[in-house]
Amino acid sequence: MDMMETFRQTYLEESFEGLDIMESGLLNLPPGTPDNEKINEIFRAAHSIKGGSGTFGFTEIAGFTHVLETLLDEMRDGSREVTQDSVDAMLAAVDVLRDMLEKLQNHEPIDEERASEVQQWMEAILGGESSPEVSVEAEEVATPAVGGAWKIEMIPEPELLQTGNEPIRIFRELESIGNLQVTAVTDKLPEIHAFNPEHVYLSWRLELEGENVTEEAIREVFEWIDGDGAEIRVEAPPVPIATEVEVVEDVSVIAETPVVEAPPKSAATASAKKAPAAAKGGDKAPKAEGSIRVDLSKIDQLVNLVGELVITQSMLSQFGEQAEESAHGSDNDNLDWVDKLKEGLTHLERHTRELQESVMNIRMLPVSFAFNRMPRIVHDVSQKLGKKIDLVMEGEGTELDKTMLEQLTDPLVHIVRNSIDHGIEGPEKRLAAGKSETGTVKMAAFHQGGNILIQITDDGAGIDHERIEQKAIEKGVIDEDHHLTREEIIDLIFHPGFSTAEVISDVSGRGVGMDVVRRNIKSLGGSVDVKTEIGTGSIFTIRLPLTLAILDGQLCSVGSQTYVIPLVSIIESIQVDKGLVKGIAGETELYKLRDSYIPVIRLHKKLGVHDAQEDLEKGLLVVVEEGGQRAGIFVDDLLGQQQVVIKSLESNFMKIDSIAGATILGDGTVSLILDVNETLANHHKGGTPQLHAA
Repeated sequence: MDMMETFRQTYLEESFEGLDIMESGLLNLPPGTPDNEKINEIFRAAHSIKGGSGTFGFTEIAGFTHVLETLLDEMRDGSREVTQDSVDAMLAAVDVLRDMLEKLQNHEPIDEERASEVQQWMEAILGGESSPEVSVEAEEVATPAVGGAWKIEMIPEPELLQTGNEPIRIFRELESIGNLQVTAVTDKLPEIHAFNPEHVYLSWRLELEGENVTEEAIREVFEWIDGDGAEIRVEAPPVPIATEVEVVEDVSVIAETPVVEAPPKSAATASAKKAPAAAKGGDKAPKAEGSIRVDLSKIDQLVNLVGELVITQSMLSQFGEQAEESAHGSDNDNLDWVDKLKEGLTHLERHTRELQESVMNIRMLPVSFAFNRMPRIVHDVSQKLGKKIDLVMEGEGTELDKTMLEQLTDPLVHIVRNSIDHGIEGPEKRLAAGKSETGTVKMAAFHQGGNILIQITDDGAGIDHERIEQKAIEKGVIDEDHHLTREEIIDLIFHPGFSTAEVISDVSGRGVGMDVVRRNIKSLGGSVDVKTEIGTGSIFTIRLPLTLAILDGQLCSVGSQTYVIPLVSIIESIQVDKGLVKGIAGETELYKLRDSYIPVIRLHKKLGVHDAQEDLEKGLLVVVEEGGQRAGIFVDDLLGQQQVVIKSLESNFMKIDSIAGATILGDGTVSLILDVNETLANHHKGGTPQLHAA
C-alpha cells in the first residue's frame, strides 16, 4: 500500500506539471488554423493525465479528459479551427482538472456538478452549438438572500490590528452592500492588568441582509484576513422552496478562484512573450538535465546541519589562531602541530564552502515557477476589464530560494493585477494618448550584486502623485501642511488601507493590497519600491537576498559589541578626515566622499552601545549602499570577514528595528546582523530602533 501511495503521489505531481503545460499552451494558442506543434504538446499532456488516471481508478478524470481529448484531436487533424470560445472552454477544463487532482490529493470528494457543466460546454462546442449558459458553483456565488439574513462569525487573531486591518473599516464595507447588525462577543476579555491595547480580544457575530448580497461579495470584504488574521464563518440564509431562484450571470473571478463559465466575447487578449535566448553552439538543442524530487523537510534539515558545520569551522579557526599565538610564546619546535592544524582547517574550510554551495543549490529554483502563473492572471483580468495586454517575461531562468519563491507569488499577483487595473488604460484612452491600444506588462528577473531584482514594468498612465496627495489628506493619512517629497507621496500607496480607486471591484480598490505586498517582501529580507512617470508608466522593483540562510558578512566592533554588516551592502571602508565632516540641523553629520556628501550614522547611538568610540578619527566609516541610497556607518574597528548563519531574532527573542537577525560567532557569543536597508530608512526618518514583543 505504501508503494501504491508513492506511485499515486508521483502521478499527481506529474499531472500538475502537465496542467501547467496545457495552460501555458492554451494561452499562447492563436485563433484560426491550429498550430500543430502547440496542439500536440497540449494533447500529449492531456493524454498522459487520462492514461495514468485509469491505473488508480480515477474514472471521473478519465471520462472528463476524454471529451477534452476529442476536442483537441479534431483541432489536431485539421477538421476544427481554434476559436476563442474553445480556448476559454479548455482553460476552464484545466481549472476543473486541477481542482479534481487537488481534491484527490487531499482525499476529498470531487465536485461532479462543476465538472459536468464544463463537460457540457465542450460537448456543445463539439456539436456545433452555441455555448451554454454555465452557472457558477454555489461556493463562489451564492443565491441572493430571500426573506433572511446572512450570518457571519468573525473571530480575529490577537495581532489583527498590527497588520493594518481594522474591524470598523470591514464593517463599513459590509454596510455598503446590505443592512448590517453587529453583536460583539466579549467572553475572551482579560482582566485589566493583563490587557494589551495592541491585541484584539473581541469577536463578532454579524447579520447581513440585502437583495444583492452574495457569498462572493462577503468573502471579498474579508479576503485579506480570512485564514491569515481571522477565522471567517459564513452561513447562507434559508431559501424558501417555493421561491424561484434567479440565475447569476456574467460573473467572472480572476485566477486565484477560477470560475467555470463561458466568458463574454471580448476584444481583450493576453499573450505571454518571452525574450529570445542568446543562441549558443549553433542550432543544436541543449541536452536535457535530469531532476529529482526531494522532500523539503529533508533539505531543511540538511541546511541546518551545514549551518552548524559552518559554525564549527569558525570555532576551529579561532582555536588555531589562539594556539599559534600561544606557541609563539614558547618553543618554536612546537609549531609543527600548529601548521598541520592550520592545513587541516584550510581543507575543512574549502570543503565546507563547497558542501554549503551544493546544499543551497538544491533549494534554488528558477523564478519561472512564480512567473508561470502570471499569463493566466493577465488573460482573466484583461478579459474582465476589457483591456488588451501583452505580458513579456524575461530572466525566468534566474534562480531563487524555494521558500522565498513560494512567498513571492502573492505579492507578484497583487502588483500585476494593479498594473492592469490602475496602470494600463483602456484601448480608447490609449489610442487618444497616441499609444498602441495594446498595453504591455513586463516582468524581468536578474542578479544585481548579491541580490535578485524582480521588476514589473507597465506602459500605462503612471501614478498621479497629486491625486495620491489629495486622497491621503482626505483620509487623514497626512496633514495639509506636510513637507513630503514627490517620491514620499507616491510611497503612500503602500500605506495600510490606502486606495485611490473610485470604484471597488473584485480586482482591486479596497486598499488592502499594496501594504500586504510590502510586508510580505520585508518578511523575506527584501524591499519594494516604485518609480513612475505620468503618461509613461510605472516600474515596481522587488529586491531580495539570494537565500535566507547564510550570508557573507563583515564583522565590526562597536564598543564591547560585535555586529555583522552584510558584505554585499558595503562599498568601501575609510578612515575619517574631520575636515570633511559637516554638521547640519543640530546632530546630523555629513561626510564629503569625493564629489558628494553622505550621512554619517553613529551605530553606537542608534543601538545604545555606551562604551563605544566617539571620536570619528579613531574609528572607521563603513560606506554602505542600499536601494540607491548611501551612508557611512561609524564603527570602532573591522574584525574580518566571515560567512554567518542567520538565525531569526524575532522568533527566538523579539523584533529589533535595524536588525535583520543574529548569528553565533566562533567563540560562542551572539552577534547581531545589521539590516542596512532599515538602518538607512530609520536614519532618514530620524527614528531610533525600538523593541517589539515577538
